Order: sequence, then structure tokens, then C-alpha cells
Amino acid sequence: MGFEVLLKGNNMLRLWQGLLVALKISLLSVVISIALGVVLGILMALKLPVLKQILRAYLEVVRIMPQMVLLFLVYFGTTKAMGINLQAETAAVIVFSFWGTAEMADLVRGALQGIPKIQYESSMSLGLNTYQTYVYVIIPQIIRRMIPLSINLITRMIKTTSLVMMIGIVEVLKVGQQIIEANRKTSPNAAFGVFAVIFVMYFLACWPISQLSKYLEKKWEN
Repeated sequence: MGFEVLLKGNNMLRLWQGLLVALKISLLSVVISIALGVVLGILMALKLPVLKQILRAYLEVVRIMPQMVLLFLVYFGTTKAMGINLQAETAAVIVFSFWGTAEMADLVRGALQGIPKIQYESSMSLGLNTYQTYVYVIIPQIIRRMIPLSINLITRMIKTTSLVMMIGIVEVLKVGQQIIEANRKTSPNAAFGVFAVIFVMYFLACWPISQLSKYLEKKWEN
């Protein structure tokens, strides 16, 4: 079945190390996405005409453009066209943060627009300015709603980081391909065993995060 190749040398250890690379890129991207997404989401909710059009264009670009194209554009484009020596992992973090920020911003915008208008008016009547209204009244209310969605974004990031192998990052899928190629003649069925194990590794990484998201969502709905 091809599982025997994973017992050769340090192949299994290499797979786990590759998974850690994917996790590092995804978690770093999520942290950046949440921080920037909250800010952009608030700006989108302010309904400033010019700013709203700019941010809407940004969201449309992210939704239309495939992540792989963005990876090639950032990594190869900046290196060739601008002469910038950009590390592959840095390019991956930039692209996934660019995507994740748009996702978070849209979620924050939706959460803010779900807050009753009377709460804004009540805050203003108490003498709070716009900044104080958001910091002390509005943001605390949306945090509970946003945390489960933010956690869910992590699982999506982890799965999407499989694309980074296309720009040379040695993550878990790249390692798997290397193992399969190295054992192509002696173990022709290696692909099944290797990719089955990679599937289990992704499941072990994403399932607890997904369950935590569901648990928090149910808990805070009550």
C-alpha cells in the first residue's frame, strides 16, 4: 500500500517538519489578518464614500484572483520586475495575509452592521465620541461573535497553504512528493501511503481547531 516508505530513514519526521512549516505560515498570516481585518472592517462600516469604494475594490480583487496567481505575482513578480530578493515564506505570508485580511474585514463589517443603531445613538448621548463608542461599546460586543469565525479562518489557512509548494517552500506536500519520487522504482504504490498519511496529518491539525470554533460559537450564542 506504500506505507513502508515512511519507515525508511527519517521520512516520517520530514513530513511532520513539513507540516510545521505550513502551520507556521498559516498561524502568522492569521494573526496579521485579524489585526488588519478588524481595522479595515471598522473603516468599511463607517460608510465613507471614497474609502468604501477603495475597500470594495480590494475585496473584489481578493475574491476574483486565485491565491496561486497572487503567490506567483508576489514572489516571482517582485523578484524579477522590482529586483527585490523576497524569501518564499515571506511572500506566502504576504499573500495569505492579503487574503485573510479581506476575509476578516468583511466579517467585521457584517458584525458591526448587525449592531442595533440605538446603541450608537445611546453612546453618543452619553458623551462618547466615535473612537470611544467603538472601543468601549461596539467592539466588546462583536469579539464573541468574531472569535469562532477567526478560529475557523485558521483551518482554511492551513489547508490553503498547500499551494506554497508551487513557489518552492518545502512544506508537507512537497516533502511527500520528494519521498514518492525517491521511492518510485522500489515502491510504485508509495503515493497512496504517503498521501493517506498527509490526509491524516491535516485532519489532526484542523479537526481540533474546527471543533473549538463550533464549541465557542454554540457557547456564546446562549
